[in-house]
Amino acid sequence: MDSGEMSMTTSLLPINLPDPVWERADVRQALRARDVAALFRYVQRYSGVSQARIGTAVGMTQGRVNEIVNGRREVSRLDVYERIADGLSLPDDARHLLGLAAGREKRTGGAAFDLTAFPEVVRVYSAQAAAREEIQQHTRTAEELDILAVRGLGLIGLNDSMLRSLLARAEGGLRVRVLLLDPDSPALALRAAEIGESAESLAGGVRLAEARLRELAGACAIEVYRYGMLPTWRVIRADSTMFVGAFDAGWEGHESATYKVMATPHGPLFRGFNRMIEAIISSAERTV
Repeated sequence: MDSGEMSMTTSLLPINLPDPVWERADVRQALRARDVAALFRYVQRYSGVSQARIGTAVGMTQGRVNEIVNGRREVSRLDVYERIADGLSLPDDARHLLGLAAGREKRTGGAAFDLTAFPEVVRVYSAQAAAREEIQQHTRTAEELDILAVRGLGLIGLNDSMLRSLLARAEGGLRVRVLLLDPDSPALALRAAEIGESAESLAGGVRLAEARLRELAGACAIEVYRYGMLPTWRVIRADSTMFVGAFDAGWEGHESATYKVMATPHGPLFRGFNRMIEAIISSAERTV
């Protein structure tokens, strides 16, 4: 037995961090990179526990934890990653980022592709307004932003819209793609009828949004596209995090329940929505 590790018969005491910690971009990047030193530092920062307490949880001495944190030793063995995941009570999506099987898979030996074992949906909001602060937070640190909307005035087109001020201060470091419904398409007339608005009014809103988005060209790398299909999904993607709502007859996209979807190695939702955006862009008309 490695002298730097505790006996496997030692009773381990797992550490339980609040769920939002595992949703943080810095923590998820450490998991993807299998950077255990950074992971241990984040555990200390967000839980306040000592290196000795981490060692107790993951089956190591405090000295071994200190060596890892200070870069004098690395973790490479799968069984050690498993102990770390168990000791830190990693949720299944965090385990997948670390390259491990989900806890459900380990316990039951169930199907390799079980949606309940790939929890990409990490939070559900009653409407877009309830997710406003989260969306803004992710946009502030993003390198890429995609928006799939109908006219996008509430998101980005007006001075007091949710994201416009953030983009205006981006100073060229952000790539933005905005997909708006073609104001001349049959789909726009259908959507206008669904929400009880005139096609002329809805089309005018799209054109206004396009004009206002041109004003952002000096602040960020922005592209605007017109698509011609009846809108179904409202999507805001900031790097590896998406906020997804739905368009339906009788309600606007911002009134829909909004799902926070985060990329995981095996999950289909983030990949599927991302693929959909790329497919729409490939057949859309670029206007800005």
